[in-house]
Order: sequence, then C-alpha cells, then structure tokens
Amino acid sequence: MLVRILLVVAALSLPGALRAETASEKAGFASKLTIYLAKGTADACGPGCDRWIAIEGEIDADAAPRIRRFLAAVKDTQRPIYLYSPGGNVEQSYAIARLLRSRKAIARVGRTLVTACAADTQVDAACLKVKNASGEVEAELTTRKAMCNSACGYLFLGATSREVAPDAVVAVHNSRLVLRFRGNPPPQIVAEARQRRIASAERDRIAFIASMGISRELDALIQTVKFENLHVLTRAELYRFGIDTRPLAETMWKLEKDARPFVRKIAVLKKNDSSFRTMEWRLSCESRARVPLWFAAEIDEASSGKSTILMTADAAADKEAGGPPLRSGKYEVWRGSIDADMVKAILASRSLHVRETTTMPDDKTDMTKFDIDLTGLAPAWTQLKSSCALSALSPISPWPATVPNAGTTPPAAVAP
Repeated sequence: MLVRILLVVAALSLPGALRAETASEKAGFASKLTIYLAKGTADACGPGCDRWIAIEGEIDADAAPRIRRFLAAVKDTQRPIYLYSPGGNVEQSYAIARLLRSRKAIARVGRTLVTACAADTQVDAACLKVKNASGEVEAELTTRKAMCNSACGYLFLGATSREVAPDAVVAVHNSRLVLRFRGNPPPQIVAEARQRRIASAERDRIAFIASMGISRELDALIQTVKFENLHVLTRAELYRFGIDTRPLAETMWKLEKDARPFVRKIAVLKKNDSSFRTMEWRLSCESRARVPLWFAAEIDEASSGKSTILMTADAAADKEAGGPPLRSGKYEVWRGSIDADMVKAILASRSLHVRETTTMPDDKTDMTKFDIDLTGLAPAWTQLKSSCALSALSPISPWPATVPNAGTTPPAAVAP
C-alpha cells in the first residue's frame, strides 16, 4: 500500500505539498523564488551601500539548488540580501538558511522595485525576464509593508546578521497536515501516518531553530498560532527570541507622495524593560521660508511626568529644535519648524542627536539620548522640494503613521 503524505502550511509546505491556494497567488508573488543582483542610488541600502541581492517570491521545491548556484558566483559575501516572500517549501527554506549561515550572510526584510518595471508589474513575465537576466538591474528598495512570512522566516534565520525594519514584518503560524492516499487504507493506518509525520516535522523544526541559535520560545509560539492565522512578531519578540537584537531599528528616510508630500522616518527604541517605543519624524514642504518638522512617539506609560524633546545635528550643535510635546491618544506629538540654516546643517550631517527629558513625580529628571541616522535624507529632501512645487493643498495624511502591531494578520495589511 502506497501512502503519500503531504504537509501544507499555507505558504509553508514540505516537498510535494498541495499548492492550489497558496498565499502567493493571492498577494501577487511569483510562483518561484527569484534571486538577482540589484543596484540603486548612493546609500540605497545603508551608509556606503548601493548594491544588494534580492530574493523574492514563493519558495518552490527546487529553490535551494538554484540559490546555491547563484550565490556561488557572488564573491562579495557582505553584499546584503533583501527578502520579500510569503513562504513556501519548508525543507528548501531550511537548506537555503544553512547556505546563508555558511556565508555569514547579512539579511534584511525589504522589497526590491526594479526601475524597468512599473510598481504593479514586478511579477509579470516581462519583469521576471529582466530579473532573471545576467548582471545587475537598476532598482530601489522599500521596507514599507515588506514581508517575510511562514517558511521565509526560517530562511531568514540562517543569516548571521538579521534586520527587520519598523515598517516590515516577519510572521509565523503553525502547520496543517493533509494526507492523500492511493487506495482506501484503514483509519488506524491513516491516524498512525498522521502522528508520525506531525512528530517528524515538529522534531525537524525544533532542531533547526536550535541550530540557528534562536530561542525555543519561537517554536513554542508557532505551536500556538492556528494554521488559518498569522502572527506578526512584535519588536520585543524579535529581540527576545534573538532574531533582531538591535536596541534601535530605523527605516530609511522616504518621500511620501501624498497631495501634501513629506519625508518620513520611523524608528523603534528599546526601553530598559526590553519593551520598545515607536517614534516618527516628518519634514514637510516649506512655509514662509521655514520647514515644518514634526516628531511623534508612543507615550511611555511608565513615565507620568511631562517631557521635552530636543534635536540637534552634527554640523550645527548650537542649533536646536523641539519643545514639550502634546498628548494625542497613545502618542505625544511635537510640531514646530526650522529655518534654512538648520535644514542645511541637518542635510550636511550623518546623525540627528535626540535628547528627551522627562520630569518625574518625585521631581527627579529622567533623560534619554540616542542618535537617528540621516543617511538618505538629502536625496529624499531633493525629491520633496520637487514634489512640493506640484502639490495641491489638501488634508495631510494621518499622523502618526500606522506600523505593524502584534497579532495582526499581515496579508491585508502588507499586500504589495
């Protein structure tokens, strides 16, 4: 009697798994994992980085050998790898993860947009032909609503350096076993086959996560998430599990092309108790020779005193912007403006120095200091000035921006 066992985990699957209704078909991903070299503008992928490797699409049954052959020809092991995938074949994701570990790879969650393809044609036949051709392709990067879900999360664990931007997501869920038989085996055989396959898959997952140096808490969490759902890992979970252990994670400065355009950066900062606080900065179109600068942050519930936010740039330490923020819902928001000289100083700097002072109920003062990277602001500012000239006066977009939260289901929130 021949028994064929198929394990389907939405976008997570073992070889031979059913693929009739994969997440990729719903979200517009290519049905095969695609890998290619991309080149952007100066600092497109970080300070001094303008070249990267893009890996995107569904992890198919032949993905690992294809990725291995491609990476063997790329001698620069420090070129970052950007992942954008709904998941796919589990065993292939394990194999690719081990390959990335052997390269000591740098991996980030981000979407590569090839310049030769329109935003809504990134997975059509013509664009895939461009991506699969030899050589580098001109492209830009975005982390906004980028995803690495299901089996992609296992692949991501293989890198020795892992970064998830505040506006990108890594999501996990449990597996579902689907058995397909030839013939009509007795229920006992079916039940025994099911139990063996489930136990084997769980042992493999536990061993893999441990081999990647990740906390077993991740496996425990995966087991609690139903197959029909997806759990977006919170920043605290990414940190606690050992996936992204940066105390400060930031997005790049990006132009938002609304009717009233603005340049935005989002950051999450670790607090003393290992929880994280989300913050956002915005620069808007000039008004009467001054530039609106806004700052918003989640209110620190552990602090009941009033706070003051002050910001200075490398190139002009004597110039400050900021003041007491106003509370709005769960956020505190400061809105002000800066003159042309401070704009020039900020554009000429590498870091924005942020100092937040809070007066506590016992009259003691609590001070938090950190630096925000200004890489990429100068080109975004140039784009903003061009967009401002064409903008119409209309309501400004919601403030602050919505970022992924724990427990949300990502397909609707992060669909491309």
